[in-house]
Amino acid sequence: MTNKQQIIDRFLSYVKIDTQSDETSESTPSTEKQWDLANKLKAELETMGMQEVSIDEHAYVMASLPSNVAHDVPVIGFVAHFDTTPDFSGTNVNPQIIENYDGKDIILNKEKNIVLSPEYFDDLLQYEGQTIITTDGTTLLGADDKAGITEIMEAMKYLIEHPEIPHGKIRVCFTPDEEIGRGAHKFDVEKFGAEWAYTMDGSQVGELEFENFNAAGAVVKVSGKSVHPGYAKDKMINSMYIAMDFINSLPRLETPEHTEDRQGFFHLNAIEGDVEETTLHYIIRDHDREHFEARKEMIKDLAAEICSQYERDCVTVEVKDQYYNMREKVEPVMHIVDFAEAAMKKADVTPIIKPIRGGTDGAQLSFKGLPCPNIFAGGHNFHGKYEYVPVESMQKAVEVIVQIAELTAEKYK
Repeated sequence: MTNKQQIIDRFLSYVKIDTQSDETSESTPSTEKQWDLANKLKAELETMGMQEVSIDEHAYVMASLPSNVAHDVPVIGFVAHFDTTPDFSGTNVNPQIIENYDGKDIILNKEKNIVLSPEYFDDLLQYEGQTIITTDGTTLLGADDKAGITEIMEAMKYLIEHPEIPHGKIRVCFTPDEEIGRGAHKFDVEKFGAEWAYTMDGSQVGELEFENFNAAGAVVKVSGKSVHPGYAKDKMINSMYIAMDFINSLPRLETPEHTEDRQGFFHLNAIEGDVEETTLHYIIRDHDREHFEARKEMIKDLAAEICSQYERDCVTVEVKDQYYNMREKVEPVMHIVDFAEAAMKKADVTPIIKPIRGGTDGAQLSFKGLPCPNIFAGGHNFHGKYEYVPVESMQKAVEVIVQIAELTAEKYK
């Protein structure tokens, strides 16, 4: 359907632009370098022939493909983000192209002995015989989510070049700062004007997701008393020991490394401290809203219990909700999931419908009034040096976008 080399060329042109976001920044986009790709995408959309192309003061890029049918069809949208995670370097990305993958180890970096092996990453084996794009072992790849951008761009180009394919009005949007949880914060849903949309931000081919974690962040501050250790008896209170009590009092098996599917967790992802004060940074996740609320209460109750043991306010907790499970917003309009599932089947892709163990712009957009399931972009091992994407998966994603557009137009005929 779509030209394989065109997909490769477009994808490589995007991943070589450093767009890493920065969670410590207060601006949107959080880094100036995100403008480099945003401006490139705006220019490409205009050259391609898309209409209503715009870029706002926060680098949100939007464009329209006008309807080519006479009857009324709901406006649908496709969304992807152009930033890459702060967790791993996205500077000087140097992709490697492995053609006709033989199912064996892929040497990413011989000098540093970095190997992408199917013995550890067994998903590789399902792509034997395909073309795989990998890192060189020193950076991430950026398939999250530049694969999604590539697929949306190629799908729009294909629809423009094939006017015989019926479709309603299609809106596209490329966003900054998704990786730091702000991708939807300044997304203008009213301006976008779609009845529903899809984020092209999933992983392996076939993924279709309409439920995700409920998410919160918790900052736990533990205060102690610092006294000269030579004269500390009955006077010193070591905040780090109290922090250890707090950590060990939470369910040890309800952590990311011990959970899967719809199981929630507490994740201690940062700690800093000394005798006087220790700070713990947690993320709290659960698909079930009641369990999610119970987890937040457990954190607060534990702090109160420890304070009572020490007879002083030595532990304080600040909990902030981050996003919620989009399922409650998508279930009333499940036909939008049905369209995606049918489109995959028409593209000879087996749908893999499962909950996201994470978040997506689609979750926040759903709660802003734009129901937004998530569709595979094709990449694997996001946020690190072992990231890779099969080109054939990107081709299938392009086909799914086109099929969704066509099926929607046919349904409302």
